[in-house]
Amino acid sequence: MSVRATARVVATRHGLPLLSGEGPLALRRTRSPSPGVHRITVVGAMSAPVGGDQLTVEAEARDGARLHIGSAAATIALPGPDGERAHYEVRLTAGEHAELRWLPEQLISVRGSDLRVRTRVELAPTARLVLREEQILGRHGEAPGTLFTRLTVHRAGRPLLDQESACGPGAPGGWDGPAVIGGHRALGQLLVVEPSFAAAPRRTRLLGGTAVLTPLAGPAFLVTAVAPDARLLRRILDAVAYDGGEPTGTVSGEAETEAPAPPRGEPRDTSR
Repeated sequence: MSVRATARVVATRHGLPLLSGEGPLALRRTRSPSPGVHRITVVGAMSAPVGGDQLTVEAEARDGARLHIGSAAATIALPGPDGERAHYEVRLTAGEHAELRWLPEQLISVRGSDLRVRTRVELAPTARLVLREEQILGRHGEAPGTLFTRLTVHRAGRPLLDQESACGPGAPGGWDGPAVIGGHRALGQLLVVEPSFAAAPRRTRLLGGTAVLTPLAGPAFLVTAVAPDARLLRRILDAVAYDGGEPTGTVSGEAETEAPAPPRGEPRDTSR
C-alpha cells in the first residue's frame, strides 16, 4: 500500500511555530551547538520511499531565522509491489537575512526502484543557503534503480539554478558514460548562496579530479562531484568550506557500507 505523507517546519527568530510530520517523515528537534540556530532531524519511522509513495518536506526559515535540517540516516528508495513510481518533493523557503541549511544523508537508489526527486528553493535577496544532495546508485555490488532528480532555485524571484539528472535503466542512454558519471556510483552537489559573494565572487576550480566548483550568476557557487563510493563523495563535498568556497583538506576515503532501512511499520533505532 502506497503512502502519502508531508512534513512541515517553520522557523522564526524566536522559535518553531510549526513542526509536524506524518508516516515515514518524523521531525525531531535536536540540540544545536550554536545559539540561535533551530536544528531539526528527519527520522525515518518506516522504510520509504517505496514505489507508489508520495512524500513531501516543506521547510521555511522566516526573516532572520536560522534553520538547519539534516536526517538521521540514509534514505533508501525501494521498489513497490506493482512497479509504481515514487515521488519525493522538497520545498525550501528562506526570508530576509535568514539562514537555511539542508544537509540530509545520502539517497540510495536500490535495484528495481523508480524515484523522482524534486527540490524547489525560494530565497529572499539577503537569505543564505547551504544545500547538499548525494545519490548512491545501488547498494554494494548492486545495479541501481531509476532515479530522476531536479533542483530549482530562485533568488529574489529570479532563477539562480535549474539542474536535473537521470540515472539508471529508465534514464536516457549514456548516463553512465564518460560524459556523465564515468562509471562512478556516487554523485552529488553542494550549493552555497551567500550575499557577501557579490563583492567577492568565487573562482572556478577543480577539486580532486572528479569535482568542480563553479560560480553562478549571483552570489553563489555550486560544487558538482562524482566518486566511487559514498564516503569519498562526502569527503569531496566537505573539503569545501561552506562559508568561503575554498578547499580545506585532502580528498581520500574508503568504501562505506550503508545499513538497510527497517521494514514498514518497524521504527528505526536512532539511539546509537
